[in-house]
Amino acid sequence: MRVRRRRFERQPQRQRRLAKPVISVGNLSMGGTGKTPVVAAIAQWLIAEGHRPAILSRGYARADNVDGVVVVSDGESLRAPLEESGDEPLMLAEQVPGAIVCVSPERYLSGTLAEQRLGATVHVLDDGFQHLELARDVDVLVTTIGEIPNGRVIPFGRLREPADAAARAQVLVVSDANAGAASAEAWTLGISQSCGALRTLGRPVAVFDAPADLPEDCTVLAVAGIAHPDRFVAALKDAGWNVAGQMAFRDHHRYTAADADAIAAKAASCGADVVFTTCKDAVRLSALGPTPFALFKVPLTVSFDPPDALFATVKAAL
Repeated sequence: MRVRRRRFERQPQRQRRLAKPVISVGNLSMGGTGKTPVVAAIAQWLIAEGHRPAILSRGYARADNVDGVVVVSDGESLRAPLEESGDEPLMLAEQVPGAIVCVSPERYLSGTLAEQRLGATVHVLDDGFQHLELARDVDVLVTTIGEIPNGRVIPFGRLREPADAAARAQVLVVSDANAGAASAEAWTLGISQSCGALRTLGRPVAVFDAPADLPEDCTVLAVAGIAHPDRFVAALKDAGWNVAGQMAFRDHHRYTAADADAIAAKAASCGADVVFTTCKDAVRLSALGPTPFALFKVPLTVSFDPPDALFATVKAAL
C-alpha cells in the first residue's frame, strides 16, 4: 500500500477527477472505528446546506455476480435489493433520505453516473482513504484513541497501512472522544484539524409488525453482526436497557431462516420480550421477511466536539 500511495503522490495525473467535489471518509484499520455514522452525518449536513450528495461505496458482502454500477438510491427512492447493494449502502440509503447512493468497485464510474444522470453536486467517498485511483478534495480520517499509534500493520495487526500514512488526511475524527482528546491524537499523527465524535443510541424503531409502544422495563436480547458486537451490547446496557442475553455474528453476516429460528429460541430461553439489533443488521434480517420475534433496530447517532470543525473543513473544500 505504501508503494501504491507514493506512486500516486509522485504521479498525481494517474488519479481520475470527477467534475464535482469529493469528500473522502476512511480509516487506517479494518472496521469498527465509527466511519459509517460520519459518512451519514456529512451527507445529512450537505443536504441541509442545499447540496445533492452522492455516497460512493464499494459495497462489501454483495452477491459476487453483480457488475457495473448499482444505484441503491436515486435520492428519491430505493432501487436495489440487499444482494445487489450490500448492507451498509442500503442502510445509508435508508438513513439519509435525499442522498444518492451508488455502489461499484470503480468509484469514478459511480460518480460520473451520479453527476450526469442523477444530478449529484458533491460526492462522499465511503471508505475512501485507500482508494487512491479517485482524486479527492479533502480526506477525513476516522479512528479511535490509540488505535493508529499503537497499531500494527496486517497481518500482525489491524492497520491497512503504516501509521505515518495518517498525516495525508486533512481532518481527524476520533470516535468516543471529546475535542481535547481528539486534538492530542491528531497532534500525535501529524494532522492539523480534528474533532471528537460522540456516538449515542437513539430510540429503538420497530421492524415489521413489532409493537410500536415499547415499555422501558422490557427484557432484551441483543443481536449484532458487526466488527465489535460487544460495543453494541455495552451501549444498550449503558442506556438502561435490561439485556438478558446476546448473540454475536461475524461482520456482514448473511442471516438465514435457521439463524432467525436460533434467535427466536435464544430469546425464549433467556426470557427476552424483544430483540434489539443494529440498523446494519436490521437491513440483513429484514431481507428474510417477517421474523418470529419482535424485532427493533436501534439507530446510532453521532455529534461532534467541537460541533462545526468537521463541517467547516468540508465547506472549505466545496
